[in-house]
Amino acid sequence: MDELRQDILHCIGNTSLLPLRNIVLKNGSRILLKLENENPTGSMKDRMALAMIEAAEADGRLGRNGSVVEYTGGSTGVSLSLVCAVKGYPLHIVSSDAFSREKLEHMQILGGKLQIVPSESGRMTEKLTRSMIEAARIIAEKTGSFWTDQLNNTDQLAAYHKMAEEIWIQTHGQIDGFVQSVGTAASLRGIAEAFRRHNEAIRIVAVEPYESPVLSGGQTGAHKIDGVGAGFVVPLWQKDLADQIELVSTEEALGMAMRLAREEGLFSGTSTGANVIAALRLAEQLGPDATIVTVMCDTGMKYFKTFGASVMGENERRS
Repeated sequence: MDELRQDILHCIGNTSLLPLRNIVLKNGSRILLKLENENPTGSMKDRMALAMIEAAEADGRLGRNGSVVEYTGGSTGVSLSLVCAVKGYPLHIVSSDAFSREKLEHMQILGGKLQIVPSESGRMTEKLTRSMIEAARIIAEKTGSFWTDQLNNTDQLAAYHKMAEEIWIQTHGQIDGFVQSVGTAASLRGIAEAFRRHNEAIRIVAVEPYESPVLSGGQTGAHKIDGVGAGFVVPLWQKDLADQIELVSTEEALGMAMRLAREEGLFSGTSTGANVIAALRLAEQLGPDATIVTVMCDTGMKYFKTFGASVMGENERRS
């Protein structure tokens, strides 16, 4: 029997790695999915939230009686709400109605204080991201709170170095490619750095929304893939991070998320759907017997209303 955990924060990480059984190519390649939905809030962001807070505690940026502020599309806010609830820090979150209602409510249940920045028709845009950042900056300045500032905070990279080491051990080093969608770029960067220390030949693929291909040199646009595609080149992004960039549309990502639920029993968000589409493309490029690892970024439980609307529309088309 496992020993007792000290608190819920000690349940973060060491998640399972699962091969897809039905959504596969016929060339013998394998797609392995890192199940980050197993983290306490159902998201990989638990890792980075804990890393940012603990680093700030260690060097004095966050004192015992301090408070925390952050802008977020949802999952980071939920994860910070968890960490701050356990550690006893007041948390002020800037978010938007562009993101799932479930995430916003989850933050509030965990004690986060919300400020909502209105979106344009519920879509993620560069203007919205920059408005949220500015609102968080103002709050931090006025309150003297520690601003985690996820788009610029390199403390989170250590969390993803650890995640990469978990994958390396789980695959026994037998990995040919890694695929991850880009939000802050921290997870892709941290994991890529760690993998390349082991094997520089591992192919690293970044994923961004087809509607807003800024990393690929295209124009900023609006999309509905939660947690990715800020609409501009984020500070933690480095050109040599990825060997290639794959573009996936909101419609494609949502469709694959539905397939994962119905064919694999894996209920995930749209960023995971985008990851799997790009992983299948890479598996086709690398050919027979390739092993591709990608990430189930979070649980679909955060997106019931999003998926509900999709299912209702599907039922209406069928009838």
